[in-house]
Amino acid sequence: MSTIELTEFELRDLPPGEGNPIELTHDASGPWLPAAVPGGVHEALMAAGRLVDPLLGDHEPDAAWIEGRDWWFRTRFREPACTGQERVRLIFDGLDTIADVWLDGTLLGHHENQFAPVCFDVTARLESDADETHVLLVRFAPPIPADAEQASGTGPRGPLQLVRHLRKAAFSWGWDFAPRVPSIGVWRPARLALERGAAITGHHVGLTELAADHSAAVVRMSVDVDVFAATIATAAFTLTAPDGRELRAAAAVADGAASVELDLDHPALWWTHDLGDQPLHQVRIELHADGALVDARDDRVGLRTIAVDRSPEPVEGGRLFQFVLNGVPLFARGANWVPPSPFVGSADPGLLRDRVLRACQGNLTMLRVWGGGVYEHDAFYRACDELGVLVWQDFMFACVDYPGEDATFRAEVDAEARAQVARLRNRACLALWCGNNEVEIIHLLTNGGREAGDWGRRIFHEVLPRAVAEIDGLVSYWPGSPWGEGGPHGVNGVLDGDRHDWEVWHGLVIPGFTHGSDSYPTRGDARHYRRYADDTARFASEFGIMSAPDRGTLDRWLPGIALHDTTFDRHLTDRPVTKLDELFAVTTGIPGDLDEYVALSQAVQAEAMTFAVEHFRRRQPRTAGALVWQFNDTWPAMTWSLVDVDGVPKAAYHALARASAPLVVSFMPTADDGLQLWLVNNTRLPARVRVDVELGTFDGLERDIMCVTGTAEPATSTVIWTGRVSRDARHYAWAASPDGAFPPARRHFAELGDLELGDGRVDVTVVHGGVDLVSHGYSYGVRISHPEPAMRLDDNHFDLRNGERRFVGIHGVDPATVTVTTTTPHSRASRERTV
Repeated sequence: MSTIELTEFELRDLPPGEGNPIELTHDASGPWLPAAVPGGVHEALMAAGRLVDPLLGDHEPDAAWIEGRDWWFRTRFREPACTGQERVRLIFDGLDTIADVWLDGTLLGHHENQFAPVCFDVTARLESDADETHVLLVRFAPPIPADAEQASGTGPRGPLQLVRHLRKAAFSWGWDFAPRVPSIGVWRPARLALERGAAITGHHVGLTELAADHSAAVVRMSVDVDVFAATIATAAFTLTAPDGRELRAAAAVADGAASVELDLDHPALWWTHDLGDQPLHQVRIELHADGALVDARDDRVGLRTIAVDRSPEPVEGGRLFQFVLNGVPLFARGANWVPPSPFVGSADPGLLRDRVLRACQGNLTMLRVWGGGVYEHDAFYRACDELGVLVWQDFMFACVDYPGEDATFRAEVDAEARAQVARLRNRACLALWCGNNEVEIIHLLTNGGREAGDWGRRIFHEVLPRAVAEIDGLVSYWPGSPWGEGGPHGVNGVLDGDRHDWEVWHGLVIPGFTHGSDSYPTRGDARHYRRYADDTARFASEFGIMSAPDRGTLDRWLPGIALHDTTFDRHLTDRPVTKLDELFAVTTGIPGDLDEYVALSQAVQAEAMTFAVEHFRRRQPRTAGALVWQFNDTWPAMTWSLVDVDGVPKAAYHALARASAPLVVSFMPTADDGLQLWLVNNTRLPARVRVDVELGTFDGLERDIMCVTGTAEPATSTVIWTGRVSRDARHYAWAASPDGAFPPARRHFAELGDLELGDGRVDVTVVHGGVDLVSHGYSYGVRISHPEPAMRLDDNHFDLRNGERRFVGIHGVDPATVTVTTTTPHSRASRERTV
């Protein structure tokens, strides 16, 4: 098989329904603009100067008109040289979204699914003069009629209700972290495939058996084949291990498939980056038809087993929800992934890899591809394979009821699911297929805890699990996130499955779902992160606190912005915009300007995520995962992200990196005014560590240091020290490893705004490769500036005790260009009132 990639298109817009495909096929003088494929309308308009970037400043509304036009994409190609045995197919990997396709003025077909490929057999239409030029047209119609009720607004309560039947990314219509800038265009590759006799349509390579001691394994290799003109077809399989060992086998194609099983001694297993290496095996599959080589596939795959342990939990009841990799139980430390841009067709492979690398460097071992976005580009999954990050993969359904009783819709979903499962099933990083995001829980909450009408049950409990079982069969399926068994309160409950904890951020108390107090003195107390201590989820798959991006990112994208001006509030899409102010009121005091808002919001978010992840990890294995909402950003905005739209890490990223290290310690106050130190081990080996425990005051007048030794088996947490300290605004507790076995941990005993920190300062010496820091007094939240988004810091946003010295490596910029400051964890207004 050979292919002709179709990448150079042109586009124009017309009022809906006014374009004539015959005229547009031959129109040589119209206002056509260059358009790259893969790509989209917005990108082409920006490149041509017809549109200011909608993510910049207040320009989001300037792009609204694009939704209401017909958009025509056009390209030309020369007649490919074909023989009598060849078939020519036109293949689109992704059309976004309501599309009609014409070739030389003749309609080929209609397509309405952003997530499913579509192909057309054009053999008969190309059997002409080899010098002929053909014209391909694709028209994209408006996804929502402009006069439709609920067409305005954003998100699940607005336009998404109108397009539940349309297979398009839910976040397109705006979300609490994203603008309403729905993408349009040929967003994935387009090509002509020239095939002779038979063609490979898919392949699957996976580990089906693994000895308990990892000494031997069985690898199954299979291929799906479309035999359209050949009499006999055979497949030859080659698996080449990283050490050069080759395993070969062949099988005849029967009923459109061929498969072999290979015995592999001492397999090189794929691990997450914290547990081992990520060896990838070379795969070669050759298809022979009637004695000739007609097609081939090359791939690189990691070999591993992955499962979800749902054993009974003997202490609290219910069942576990714990991932097991190659027989090793995991605590999944991770975050939720959202599309890094509204312009989903123009994803930069380098950017996708950089974001995954950020996750890896931040000690995260799992990213959940959220169901309101897109099935990500191949570069994302390739980076996860190469860097050792697991992927929880949602199917693309989110937050509204879907027409599951509609047979046509079910068939469309089935085709989409089978295509995406076939595309992604060979990824070593793939840990779970999940049916949806919050569809069932929102349906239950809006209907008094009961099912009422068609919300999509047949999709998530019949169509999708069947597709996963038949096309993959090695990776588990989970009906939704959150989901659990045990009646209405099994969904988002604490005894089974996974849980989304949004009671904290939204300040909610939901009978039957919420644990802890039934009431709180203020709205800020209801939103306080200390409530995470009441959450005993089996697996916390969403939770988060909002913060602002880096000030440099705000200045690049939102020049001249001021706190809560029109531009600021446009880029704070969660409503009401006062939620974080209510949390500030009980933690730091309400900030008076933008700089305070950036510093205090990032400090609060960092404290909150540290508090939550430390709590969940101490509970393992009863809690076996914590995925922060959210890892990355779609646009420059106030969101829950750890890394902003330019890739600049927030304070919470660095705090979470420390709290998510494979081996950590953390403090936990007890009900009797005591203090415990826990050791948490998520390595593959037993841990024995020395710990320096320090109890002191911020002014340095009190400082008591104890040396303790602690041990913990793999995948366990245990108390290694107990003691007492005055739990007031003057004292802190600190635990550090004298030999660097784990990151330092600390505990404060008052709200940030009440801490009696004194006047800490940091002396800075620029040295080769970084800066040397020395603290005078207790320095809270030492911040190293981030003048270039692509630069890297070994650490940032950390505390230093009086007299403590630390070197921080700086990569990608001259260390002399950075500034080092400390964070004042209270607003000026709150401290002035105190004085």
